[in-house]
Amino acid sequence: MKKIKVLLAFTLFVSLVFVGCNKKEDTTISSNARAELDKTIPTVRLITDATGIDDKSFNAATWRGILEFYGDTWENMKGRGVYYDFVTCQSQDMYVPTLKQVSDEGYDLIITNGFTFADALAEVAALYPNQKYMIADVDYVNLPNVMNCVFTEEQGSYLVGVVAAMQAQLEGIQNPRFGFIGGVPGATITKFEMGYIQGIRSVLPNAPIVDYYANDWGKPELAKTQAKNWYDSGVYAIFSAAGGTGNGTIAQAKEYRMQGKNVWAIGVDSDQYEDGIYDGKKSAVLTSMLKRVENSAKLALNNVKANAFVGKVYTLTMEQNGVGASAANPELRAEIIEALKTISSDISSGKIKISATYADALQKGLVPQGLGAKDN
Repeated sequence: MKKIKVLLAFTLFVSLVFVGCNKKEDTTISSNARAELDKTIPTVRLITDATGIDDKSFNAATWRGILEFYGDTWENMKGRGVYYDFVTCQSQDMYVPTLKQVSDEGYDLIITNGFTFADALAEVAALYPNQKYMIADVDYVNLPNVMNCVFTEEQGSYLVGVVAAMQAQLEGIQNPRFGFIGGVPGATITKFEMGYIQGIRSVLPNAPIVDYYANDWGKPELAKTQAKNWYDSGVYAIFSAAGGTGNGTIAQAKEYRMQGKNVWAIGVDSDQYEDGIYDGKKSAVLTSMLKRVENSAKLALNNVKANAFVGKVYTLTMEQNGVGASAANPELRAEIIEALKTISSDISSGKIKISATYADALQKGLVPQGLGAKDN
């Protein structure tokens, strides 16, 4: 394993010379701690966008995977500042300098998330051929020192679409409408939307669908305003795949359920059931599409530990426990939970096939025209 380099790197880190990148606390590795590092355990740094590890979504899931690899928890991060840590960049223009700085510090693995990091990572990884990197949600940084981890989001999203439609049926909702809120449009978010719609329409073939793209990952107020408008117009459930922006959907659903209105939010990436709690165990989050990004972080760390790191594309499917749906909400009907088991098995076996692109889903008549989804 590579050693974390000289004191100068840590001094630079503590001073955080790059304006726009910050850490939540001083976790500088002391000289004594460095001397006692177990060289069989890899070191890692996570670099996030402005939403940080508290986005309750994509970054949070990655951070959870790192914690699980080291046997730590959110409440007890024993290895933080010794084996692992994170840096949050407040703007995209800081991605390249931050990646360079962290690469100079000599960690065994550097992890980033999402296509907004792709160009910066491709530039920096080419300059540091001996540094290992992993990026989630990207499959086109084709360098021998970069693991690209992608997911079959359409599979997990199909499940939450089924959940929403079946819940509406069982609750006796007449002609339910469904909404989708995306962050920045692109191929990955399109997979969420396509799977969700196909899941809904596998139960309710003529269900009306509306969608909205916020063009931002960190503005929950945009999702909250749109969710309010939709709920007021009769939309029953809204699935948001929009990072921190999607938290606005949950906030609005909580407000309305507290007022006795029968509307639902659907979480994404992490299980957001607890984020929707408004009374006892009652939650405004009916289910969550689980994108187990934590498993990609653990896969990369295990590969580094085993000296088996290979820079290529890894696809985590439902069969590989890469995606799924949460059944945490006690208001989910038992029939739905049983149905999910069968449907998950049928997806894994290939019996149920799901179109991942808008073009393919449109050609097959599986989704409506006029959506904001983009395949690239």
